[in-house]
Amino acid sequence: MKTSIATVSISGELPDKLTAISKAGYSGVEIFENDFLAFDGSPADVGRMARDSGLEITLFQPFRDFEGMPHAFRQRTFDRAERKFDIMQELGTDLLLVCSNVSTASLGGIDRAAEDFHELGERAAKRGLRVGYEALAWGRHINDHRDAWEIVRRADHNAIGLVLDSFHTLSRKIDINSIRSIPKEKIFIVQLADAPLIGMDLLYWSRHFRCMPGEGDLPVAAFAKAVSDTGYDGYFSLEIFNDQFRGGSTRAIAADGYRSLIYLADQIGRDKDTGASASAMPARAKVNGVGFVEFTADQDDAADLDGILWTLGFRKTAVHRSKHVSLYRQGDIRLIVNSEDKGFANASFAVHGTSAYAVALKVDDAAAAMRRAVALGAEPFSQAVVAGEVEIPAIRDIGGGVVYLLDDNGKLGHFDEIDFVPVEEDHAAIADVRLVTIDHIAQTVPYEDLLSWLLFYTSIFDTEKTPMVDIIDPGGVVRSQVVANTTGSLRITLNGAENRRTLAGHFMAEKFGSSIQHIAFQTSDIFASASALRQNGFKPLVISPNYYGDVEARFGLEPEFTDRLRAENILYDRDDDGEYFQLYSTTYGEGFFFELVERHAYRGYGAANAPFRIAALRKRLRPEGLPKA
Repeated sequence: MKTSIATVSISGELPDKLTAISKAGYSGVEIFENDFLAFDGSPADVGRMARDSGLEITLFQPFRDFEGMPHAFRQRTFDRAERKFDIMQELGTDLLLVCSNVSTASLGGIDRAAEDFHELGERAAKRGLRVGYEALAWGRHINDHRDAWEIVRRADHNAIGLVLDSFHTLSRKIDINSIRSIPKEKIFIVQLADAPLIGMDLLYWSRHFRCMPGEGDLPVAAFAKAVSDTGYDGYFSLEIFNDQFRGGSTRAIAADGYRSLIYLADQIGRDKDTGASASAMPARAKVNGVGFVEFTADQDDAADLDGILWTLGFRKTAVHRSKHVSLYRQGDIRLIVNSEDKGFANASFAVHGTSAYAVALKVDDAAAAMRRAVALGAEPFSQAVVAGEVEIPAIRDIGGGVVYLLDDNGKLGHFDEIDFVPVEEDHAAIADVRLVTIDHIAQTVPYEDLLSWLLFYTSIFDTEKTPMVDIIDPGGVVRSQVVANTTGSLRITLNGAENRRTLAGHFMAEKFGSSIQHIAFQTSDIFASASALRQNGFKPLVISPNYYGDVEARFGLEPEFTDRLRAENILYDRDDDGEYFQLYSTTYGEGFFFELVERHAYRGYGAANAPFRIAALRKRLRPEGLPKA
């Protein structure tokens, strides 16, 4: 796939944009007129900057309100076009984008528009230029690519072709099969954008909520496949209008866009039945579970964490052969506490304090997953290991944390037996809490990075995202989305914090960035687990008693059952598929906590209970301005 992006898609000044686009790996760039107009240099200067960055200028855009203008305005439109042609020739690009007319003065009529484009084609051809016509979803007379194609067809000029834009087609739910009948040579360029499904004015939706392919809800891959089926082999270019992107990191957004295009190319090139792809990229990695979660802590915090894990029923079963690292187990759950005074874990502790900085995912083939991740722009992570110890392949996530990749092949499947030495400790006093596996991991991220995290997980791993849910916090709203696979062996809740007044925002501010805020363990019997926790000295999060009267009335629970929930501070929810029980720890540090859940075919994560859990957790936070104990 030949990749391009419009300069309007990312933040920054034009030179910064070109640098970021080049470093991300694109081959081409669309120059958006406003970016050029705000730049002090000449068109030739812009052209040189692009070429020096290794970029082809794929087009200059947009040229507005051209076709179908009354006689009194018509000559002026051609004069304006000639001026754009002058700029294009200095820039060193041969393609101008003309979007369908929105002027109230414009006149309808396919033939009238075709005549205008034929004449424009004559003028463009004399300069060795081309013109691409795009149907805006809100165009006054032309708002459908099928009508735009008919105008191009009737214009009957080699210099006149079609620009296809996924947003304009998909937002109006136009049949994409109509694309397959368009001759490939008449498609001059393809622009791509995704968007969340929001019911609003098309223009406002387009100008503020577009996102990278794969980050929204539109069937962009199906659109791109329809284009590909014509034999089209030109540029696929991102044209994104998004308020968050305009204020985000220039380089990060450019890199996100490139990842989305590489992922899209893989999707459209992969056979639907066999899963095989024409590219060398392996398929999305299937995740069979969470291999371990690793904490970083100094010696004092590690001792405190050891005490908390003890109350949760975890047993310290092994220590690392060469490092200050301990392994805790319960059921299929492995937790690692790293208190090294050097290496990446220690550097992470220096910045973020005690935190869950790394997670290992169990995949079918770790080497293949690693190749896919790197092909999609993920940064490989490695650090020196002692001879004979296992080097686990890993990548950095969007927030700078580590994702390890484990499989059952060779040494990777036995890393804990090779790198760790069993220890004998007196576990007789620990009551069995019956935790069996990790149900889900909750990561708190800046809201403006939420789309990047979603794309990171869904492009590398065989997962899908759920619709966004608003979590109401007394300090604001937290936007939450889940990445999960169909088997439930991987569930990651991503909570986008918009300000530090929310519990999530406070946690992120104190941790100086994105981090795992809580881990939910699954139990087979939450009431038995609660009893064992009490014996171990576990301190549950105390839930307001007012909650239980409401939950009893909402679900028609028996009073005796409600009394059991209240006595153990267990929250309850139910959906069409099943029921869900939740029990929380108090906060550790600046907002980290553990959760126990019992899930019976229930598909959610207790969103209805989140406001009550947040209210209870906020009472445990250190008041603003007070020093840490």
